[in-house]
Amino acid sequence: MPAEVCGTNCNWLCKGDEFFAAMFAAIEGAQHTILLETYTFAPDALGDRFREALVRAAGRGTRVRVLVDALGSFNLPGNYFEPLTAAGGQAQVFNPIALGRLGIRNHRKLLVADEQIAFVGGFNISAEYEGDGVQCGWCDVGLKMEGPLAAQLAGTFEEMWERADLKHKAFITLRKSGAKRTLSAPDEQLLLSGPGRERSPIKTAFAHDLARASSVHVMVAYFLPTWRLRRQLTSVALRGGKVQVILPGKSDVAISQLAARSLYRRFLRAGVEIHEYQPQILHAKLFIIDDVVYVGSANLDQRSLNLNYELLIRFDNPEMARQAREVFATVLQNCRAVKLEQWKLGRTFWQRLKQRWAYFLLVRVDPYVARRQWMALPD
Repeated sequence: MPAEVCGTNCNWLCKGDEFFAAMFAAIEGAQHTILLETYTFAPDALGDRFREALVRAAGRGTRVRVLVDALGSFNLPGNYFEPLTAAGGQAQVFNPIALGRLGIRNHRKLLVADEQIAFVGGFNISAEYEGDGVQCGWCDVGLKMEGPLAAQLAGTFEEMWERADLKHKAFITLRKSGAKRTLSAPDEQLLLSGPGRERSPIKTAFAHDLARASSVHVMVAYFLPTWRLRRQLTSVALRGGKVQVILPGKSDVAISQLAARSLYRRFLRAGVEIHEYQPQILHAKLFIIDDVVYVGSANLDQRSLNLNYELLIRFDNPEMARQAREVFATVLQNCRAVKLEQWKLGRTFWQRLKQRWAYFLLVRVDPYVARRQWMALPD
């Protein structure tokens, strides 16, 4: 489904097969630059195909840079990108694994070709995303963009490339890190977030839009919003607005699902609709608030909102919102609604205990440890 926003042509790509096919086409067509940034790059058949395409691009003289997160791509052999570097490309690992800095991660997913074509969304470079999200492959959401927004995204990649060793500037506790900020255009905004003392622009934008919302649709893999965002979501429902949330029925991170389910009762009591996706693992990140759409790498949880390096694009555009609601409605067809009475009766004491412990670990322990690690990084 194409749409145009402020000179940028946008196309929704919600099946792994079509998303990866479009990425390969962009790589093969690139003449000047290819910038690829991902949390997970798996050394499987799909990863090998991407490496081969990148090697071919570097061989024809295209400037190729690949940035992967060390934890998300933990299974990647140390010499995996040697064919790319031998062809003249570059590859770098973000924040190499070390016990004292494990909690600081780059969760962004981005491909930019020639500063003209860009891809964002939740798709990692891994064969488990191949398929249609129903019969096989994880269910996710991606967006292809052609136009001036791609050049801005390329600029954010270069910043992350320079930040990959995670060395602090002097007096980091007294100055802004630059990781958290907003790049604006008339109908779209790039919301960049990461660790540091500044307020997250993602949280700020969500809070602004929810304050006056009458319709909210959330489809997200990991759901653990801050107390303020929880209050705003329930307030929309309590004042008569429609709030629909699609969450995983199957999750790749069990502790995250347990923590999210600890919040179900209070949301359901406020009138929020909760639906769990059934066929496959849900990994999407899509937020629609009235005529505003958010798409990118960020989940609605403590890590994405406060700790990880993340990227969301905010579109204030009725046509984009209409198309996003169509995407949401398609996924909803394969969901099971969670009902309040059934939910209250169906949980055992042991299940409630596990959910509360999961909430405590992800809301209290993980952020505390990650912040301590951030402050302890060497200059």
